[in-house]
Amino acid sequence: MPASDHRDLHPPRASGASWMLGLLAVALAAGGAWWFWGRPAEPAPPAPPPVVAAPPAPAAAASAPPPQVAASGPEHPIEVPPAQGQALPALAEADGPVTDALVELLGRGPVQALLLTDGFVRRVVATVDNLPRASAPARLWPVQPTPQRFLVQGEGDKAQIAPTNAGRYGALLSFAEAIPLERAVQLYGRLYPLFQQSYEELGYPGRYFNDRLVAVLDHLLQAPEPQGPLALQLLEVRGEVADPRPWVRWEFTDPQLQSLSAGQKMLVRMGPANAKRAKTLLTKLRRLVAAGAATAPAIGAPVAPAASAPR
Repeated sequence: MPASDHRDLHPPRASGASWMLGLLAVALAAGGAWWFWGRPAEPAPPAPPPVVAAPPAPAAAASAPPPQVAASGPEHPIEVPPAQGQALPALAEADGPVTDALVELLGRGPVQALLLTDGFVRRVVATVDNLPRASAPARLWPVQPTPQRFLVQGEGDKAQIAPTNAGRYGALLSFAEAIPLERAVQLYGRLYPLFQQSYEELGYPGRYFNDRLVAVLDHLLQAPEPQGPLALQLLEVRGEVADPRPWVRWEFTDPQLQSLSAGQKMLVRMGPANAKRAKTLLTKLRRLVAAGAATAPAIGAPVAPAASAPR
């Protein structure tokens, strides 16, 4: 196999901040595989009703400013290519076809090692929507959880993130950087109707997933970049009934860092060097999705090989 072909290489399993990078980059690249099915043309919108002239306003109201009408439509529209070949499957029946498409685009090894393909589109939408919130539940992630643990050094009030913790993220960052984002976002347009449907079903009728994605990327890019050791404190979590073996979790000692969203905390935990690499990728991704996905290449067009994924 050529060294430049990443299809059968196993990327590192996602962990902490790195799964977020993999989600945003890999999900778009994986979503691009929908060009195998194309999309049926949208029906033409109904013609607007004829305009009926209003009666003249009273003279006293002639100087009143016109009412402000709320803007409608997406702020960052996605250009959906015209139909080519078979239509997209229904969202509820998409798991099989999307898994095949993911394997075709990324290779069986990376798909099995990295992704959870059951309800993949819904998982992506829910997790993107949760990243600016206080919690992004792992049960909704579209990626496999990692067996690696968050690395801490010191005890008590001297506990802090271990310098070696940053090493957990480098391999997946390299994998995310190897994905051809321009082509991925072009192909994202093919998948977008399913993203949009899932977003509306999540509880946002009349709103647009791509606008939410751009807003989330903006939010992540505003994450602070603290330097030096980051102090931690251990929080013991107990329920209403005392548990002889309660589970614990680490929190930032700095209340400002602890008040960050789930997504911003992930970037902070990566360490400043990794966070800088992550933000470079997120900035490029933001520019591309905000501009709208261009028409994807024709079916059968060769896919330029990406750099090989790290083992």
